[in-house]
Amino acid sequence: MKRRLSGETALAAAWTLALVASLAVLFIGEVLGQMPCVLCWYQRAFMFPLAIILGLGLWWGDARVGRYGVVLGLGGGLFALWHLGLYAGFIPEPIQPCTETGPSCTDENQLILGIPIPLLSLMAFALVAGLSALSLKEPRP
Repeated sequence: MKRRLSGETALAAAWTLALVASLAVLFIGEVLGQMPCVLCWYQRAFMFPLAIILGLGLWWGDARVGRYGVVLGLGGGLFALWHLGLYAGFIPEPIQPCTETGPSCTDENQLILGIPIPLLSLMAFALVAGLSALSLKEPRP
């Protein structure tokens, strides 16, 4: 018999991922001293509320809070995808949101364990959105 992921478990996993991602970017910025670029700030604007909203939904037992996880996850994922396109060189230089004197989206500081930060962000948003969507499905008998 196949076991399905329960809505509450999926929501807890989405919240955990959003919380870890939020704490990780705070660590990168505040402890390691890496200044975020404009696109990083936009992505943070989507990730930080996810950790709060999904956590409150779990606390209050609101099974429909996953709706917000899907919307915020997709919104943040779009910025992460754009950021990844910039990092990979698919987006032309004039569109680049980074200044010459500020942080750069294309240097080696954008790697964690050899993986570009924009790709990690995209994966986090995709997983949060997917898990949030799974939390909305009613279990079938």
